Amino acid sequence: MFRLSRIISGILWLKHLLWRKTIYILFLSSAFSAHAENAPDLQGLIQQFGIQNQNLASLEQDRTLFFNVAENHEKELAAGVVIYITAAPNKIIEFIRNNGMASIETEVTLQDFIPSHATMDTFKKLNFENGSREAANFLVAKPGNQFNLSGQEFQTLQSIDPTNVNPAPLASQTYGKILWKRWLDYRKKGLQGIATYDRGAGKTADPARELQVAAINNTILSNYYPKLFHSWLNYPTPLPAGADERFLLINRQVEGRPTVDLVHRIILAADNGGIVLSRQFYVGHSYNSNQLTIICLPFRDGSIVFYVNQTFTDQITGFGSSIRRPIGREQMRRRMDAHLKQLSNALK
Repeated sequence: MFRLSRIISGILWLKHLLWRKTIYILFLSSAFSAHAENAPDLQGLIQQFGIQNQNLASLEQDRTLFFNVAENHEKELAAGVVIYITAAPNKIIEFIRNNGMASIETEVTLQDFIPSHATMDTFKKLNFENGSREAANFLVAKPGNQFNLSGQEFQTLQSIDPTNVNPAPLASQTYGKILWKRWLDYRKKGLQGIATYDRGAGKTADPARELQVAAINNTILSNYYPKLFHSWLNYPTPLPAGADERFLLINRQVEGRPTVDLVHRIILAADNGGIVLSRQFYVGHSYNSNQLTIICLPFRDGSIVFYVNQTFTDQITGFGSSIRRPIGREQMRRRMDAHLKQLSNALK
């Protein structure tokens, strides 16, 4: 009996030691997280992205290096690019804050900031051109891949009689209402407020789930910005102190067609650099959703800029995906490379 009592006491003591050790580890983890929220580590990022030190050391002005980014969804294309720009991190962050990355993209035809108390009138700036086929096609659209709309949004279109009317004003007004509601739903519920796209025949695309996967697997956030990581994943929970939040309405040419994007962007800057985090929670067509992450850190006489892009599209699934996926990824890399070089030129 005495021996059994000693054994039990020993087990309880070990559990006590284990508990104390666990608390100590959690304390260290939380202390590191609080520090890391404001101080990304350049060497840590290099190792995380699998970039060789000698390659980064030899990086010349306006030259880029590509690095691989893990793809965690069957519809995901992901890539990373790093560039050396002879401008201070705060100058780069301020440019993006005031102008947006879309300002240097040649394919963008409209970029407008959405105010926090936007009304439906805010979305009237997106207009189909008079006589455009896009407007006529939108009014008679059916579930499928031509337009990214929910089942309810398609029902709204089917309730409209487009005969004997100018399709452009009617399409613009109808689409504006849809965009306004999608923006409101996201503002209220975050990812849970994003409606699926009806592809017909019982199939859907789920941008909410895609963006959730992108957020969960964003190791830049989880490793260096844990508070922002929590807010980003669980939006609309409160953002970290100092975070700059903006919503944008963007129209760009994709595959020869105008494509509207609703964008949620957060910038968190510090004296030694900053992060730009953006998600396209609604896209008009061609792809489903997008998340991009930009990190600016001091480097030599300027900044090193890491750019990670994650795009989700139905076009790389199914038969031939093994061919379409690398082609799509390479096209993405070329666009990212061009955008970073355009950003560098805009800062000169």
